Amino acid sequence: MNTQAVLSLDDARNLSVRVLTRHGFSAAQADSIAQVIVAGQRDECHSHGLYRLPGIVETVKKGKADPAAVPDVSDHAPGVVRVDARRGFSPLAFDLGLPLLVEKTRRQGIAALAINHCFHFTALWPEVEAIASEGLAGLAMTPSHSWVAPAGGRLPVFGTNPIAFAWPRPQGHPFVFDFATSAIARGDIELHHRDGKPLQPGWAIDAEGNPTTDPAAALDGAMLTFGGHKGSALAAMVELLAGPLIGDLTSTASQAFDDGAKVAPLHGELILAFDPALFPGAGAPENTERAEALFTAIVDQGARLPSQRRFAARTRSDASGVHIPQTLHDTLVALAK
Repeated sequence: MNTQAVLSLDDARNLSVRVLTRHGFSAAQADSIAQVIVAGQRDECHSHGLYRLPGIVETVKKGKADPAAVPDVSDHAPGVVRVDARRGFSPLAFDLGLPLLVEKTRRQGIAALAINHCFHFTALWPEVEAIASEGLAGLAMTPSHSWVAPAGGRLPVFGTNPIAFAWPRPQGHPFVFDFATSAIARGDIELHHRDGKPLQPGWAIDAEGNPTTDPAAALDGAMLTFGGHKGSALAAMVELLAGPLIGDLTSTASQAFDDGAKVAPLHGELILAFDPALFPGAGAPENTERAEALFTAIVDQGARLPSQRRFAARTRSDASGVHIPQTLHDTLVALAK
């Protein structure tokens, strides 16, 4: 029987901070990481929630990441903010770079935040939601480790290479989507492996290039992109924009740096912000109405906007806490001691 532990959001955050500080993370690093970890668990994105903590600790134990890194924020150009994460994890680098990104975007309508030399494990929706909370639209992308084969190939080249977008709305939650360009997130394959569940056809191939539904074979082989050649092209775009464009590693280079440690990937992240009030000028209210008419046209015919499942989960978790496997809870308590 798969028993569950129930934690309040405060308890989940406190446990996360205890685990992280026990393993050398600075207060600033621990706070930013815990915030993202708990947000993932709160929204029932289990592969990006508390499940990630042991891997974060392992990345430090194997000497890859600096748990006390102090990111360096620089005003790189009129439209560009750069943050050198200094081989720390990405959440603190984003938190420190966001204010200058928002300032530049409001001044000129569009700006970019390039985060370099960061270990990345998070979903991207917390970042674009933070941008939307400022009344701006946000677009984020990042490579990872080379786990994904290109369309027509059998050897991994791409990372899961997620793309996330958020659009602010006058009332309620923003319009948000966040998806990997792989057919499924890497963490979800790991969860299938942990739980002994088969994969869906079309998610992965084994080491010989044969289709597989066995998560162990998929982890030894390669994941597949969604939508065949279309997802493959988008994955290549993410590699270029969040890699060479900002002076950072591709997924294959990140995998080489990992050198068999099997820990979080080291690379960069590109985040773009847009001001919906500045671009149309005096016509901003009218164009906000156009955007809302688009959303209405979607939901009025019974279709669902993306992230609605997450937002419903958020409401449940705010009221009743979060559920995690008891085995994971026991592991985290042990790591905190």
